[in-house]
Amino acid sequence: MTAMESSKPALSLLVVDDDEDIRVLMAEYLRQHGFEVHVADGGESMFASVAEQRPDLIVLDIMMPGEDGLALCRRLKASPGLEAIPVIFLTALGDTADRVAGLELGADDYVVKPFQPRELLARIRAVLRRSGSSQDDAQAVRDVPEKAYHFGGWTLDLVARHLIAPGGMIVNLSGAEFRLLSIFLEHPQKVLSRDFIQDQLQGQELDRSPFDRSLDVQVCRLRARLRDNGRESKLIKTVRGDGYVFTSPITAE
Repeated sequence: MTAMESSKPALSLLVVDDDEDIRVLMAEYLRQHGFEVHVADGGESMFASVAEQRPDLIVLDIMMPGEDGLALCRRLKASPGLEAIPVIFLTALGDTADRVAGLELGADDYVVKPFQPRELLARIRAVLRRSGSSQDDAQAVRDVPEKAYHFGGWTLDLVARHLIAPGGMIVNLSGAEFRLLSIFLEHPQKVLSRDFIQDQLQGQELDRSPFDRSLDVQVCRLRARLRDNGRESKLIKTVRGDGYVFTSPITAE
């Protein structure tokens, strides 16, 4: 490691799980890979930790006594200034409904228990890259000449990382929503395959099941942000069997 690399501040993670053994295991593993890691055993300690130091990402277990992970995510996304913190859920193998509910609440990804620590690490790195929190991705954002995209009366501000609706209202986006919309705006009026979009969002190092419907949930959530979730979408159209296409002309500045 060079002196310059060692001088970079470590990205901060918050691991929330009621199982002490899992918390210790994840914290030790992630610290070995250069992260600053804090832990919490439930909602009260989670929000106390967030208040003390805003994390770059939260790893959040769903199945916890009292207030579960879904409720905690809902509270987080409803809290001004905290809604953009990326969240990765830890879910049980068969809890498909919980995974879908988590994505609809604004979570960025999920890992199914039991999991390999290296899978969690890969997903954390992928989410941080697409949220702009990683060193490499932050530099890439700074190097992009465009500052905003304009389409159909909407504006995506690439510097502030938020969406401006027709009329001027600011729409806050999660990291996953921002990256997904950016992908569409970088490739307007072209049919993008599901594999291409998922590679851009998650990276090719992650294994994906052909039955994984998380991308559909993310597209549905983005359509809702764009008020494009009527009977027939006007901005993001589904091309059956091929993927999606962003149909609106765009301008960049």
